[in-house]
Amino acid sequence: MISRRDFLQVGMAASAIVGGSGFGNWARLAAQQSLSQDQLLEFETFGNVSLIHVTDIHAQLKPVYFREPSENIGVGSNKGAVPHVTGARFRSLYGIEDGSPSHYALSSGDFASLAKGYGRVGGLDRVATVIKAIRADRPDAILLDGGDTWHGSYTCYKTAGQDMVNVMNALNPDAMTFHWEFTLGSDRVTEIVENLPFAALGQNIFDVEWDEPTELFPPYKMFERGGTKVAVIGQAFPYMPIANPGWMFPEFAFGIRDKNMQAMVNEVRADGAECVVVLSHNGFDVDKKMATVVDGIDVILSGHTHDALPEPVLSGKTIIVPSGSNGKFVSRVDLDIRNGQLMGYRHKLIPVFADVIERDAEVSALIDEQRAPYLEDMSEVIGKTDSLLYRRGNFNGTWDDLICDALISERDAEIALSPGVRWGPSLIPGQDITREDIFNVTSMTYGKAYRTEMTGEFLKIVLEDVADNIFNPDPYYQQGGDMVRTGGLGYRIDVNKPQGDRVSNMTLLQSGEAIDPARSYVVAGWASVNEGTEGPQIWDVVENHVRNLGIVTARENNSVEVVGA
Repeated sequence: MISRRDFLQVGMAASAIVGGSGFGNWARLAAQQSLSQDQLLEFETFGNVSLIHVTDIHAQLKPVYFREPSENIGVGSNKGAVPHVTGARFRSLYGIEDGSPSHYALSSGDFASLAKGYGRVGGLDRVATVIKAIRADRPDAILLDGGDTWHGSYTCYKTAGQDMVNVMNALNPDAMTFHWEFTLGSDRVTEIVENLPFAALGQNIFDVEWDEPTELFPPYKMFERGGTKVAVIGQAFPYMPIANPGWMFPEFAFGIRDKNMQAMVNEVRADGAECVVVLSHNGFDVDKKMATVVDGIDVILSGHTHDALPEPVLSGKTIIVPSGSNGKFVSRVDLDIRNGQLMGYRHKLIPVFADVIERDAEVSALIDEQRAPYLEDMSEVIGKTDSLLYRRGNFNGTWDDLICDALISERDAEIALSPGVRWGPSLIPGQDITREDIFNVTSMTYGKAYRTEMTGEFLKIVLEDVADNIFNPDPYYQQGGDMVRTGGLGYRIDVNKPQGDRVSNMTLLQSGEAIDPARSYVVAGWASVNEGTEGPQIWDVVENHVRNLGIVTARENNSVEVVGA
């Protein structure tokens, strides 16, 4: 019988927060042990306020396979700290038994075989069941969506996000914040937000012309729950115009704006807030730093970097709760708020095993309604994979390798560049590859596949620039996703060196020759942030390549030598 302490952390103290259960008490399940919905949802209600957190759903309405990263490199003060711990070391840290459901949910090792046993995860109809169960126990629980919601699938692309808006509205959130949503364009985002039945928050979303907050995105919302006042402050992705095309949302400016965050915390405290929650799309390491810079934040609900941890992390006096991605997890956080202070908390990261959690009938029907007009087209089988296809990690995954191969083959290029995005479900060996599967890893509003020439010198600049976005020791300068994926190009990277000195030994793989700084190379890529990019859509490029292959076999990729990790 699964114990209450599985998927559970407790924290209580008389006058301060103390993280509770410690490493090793989480998720000790035998691989053969059957799970039940009651076991996954079991929770000992605590305190007087409950938070429910989902984030980075990336428009995945249906259950998927999703492999956690085998590589998540931390630098500077975050080197070797969670979430920059993976594999066997991660499982040892949290006392997770090999082969257990927890191993499958939170770790990458032996993923394909465990996936066949434990099945898919997520599905917003299952997420709805979890949310309704929490609300049945705590009717005034605050449901918060961390963003990256209206992006990442075939139907989301075809409906300009309306499918996700309709389904999320049915879940009845209290507030959300933003990132990829803005790539729908300013007009579309404005149209949706003006009609949302809940708060769209962003203390760091400013009007470009006036350099002041916008009425469309208020900085915070106050909630009266459990006999206390809780302030939720929104923090949208700070680096929108850098990581995504600024020309799509020219009216808006972003940034971390921690000074304004401090002003907002002070303002809500002065207005009587006894608990301050930040609904963040900063990314985990940025949230850790912000918690030490801004005084008075009790809880940060963390998104963007897709991290899923079985226990919150304490940064200063702030609890940081990451809740994974793709609808794979729902976090519940119960808070004991008394006399204007957060006295303790209890946390549970609930894995949404799709074969265990029952579908909510109403939301399930709504999901099918959104998908029905597109079902035939997106269900067409394009090929098959005999290998695990995944994306998630600092460097190339097998989905990324396939995309790079497609760019080189279909666009007649020597080198391919593919963005280091974190979103995109996995496929296990033996699965058909459908058009929907291809869209799940390529869908975006600026997906044209360009073909151009770049000198070796410029390629080095590109790699160095992206590397600094990821491996700068100051989290506030980590502005990207993961490292740009490369096809046809090998290199060595020392993650601990300064910008300009990290990348060396660049090699053209087809010839084995060193990249010549002065020579021009034919390069194909996609997801350029430049306006007016020309070329076929990336999903068409990948589809043609998969059709030609018939059966996809992932190759071992050792083209990047990583030093200093």
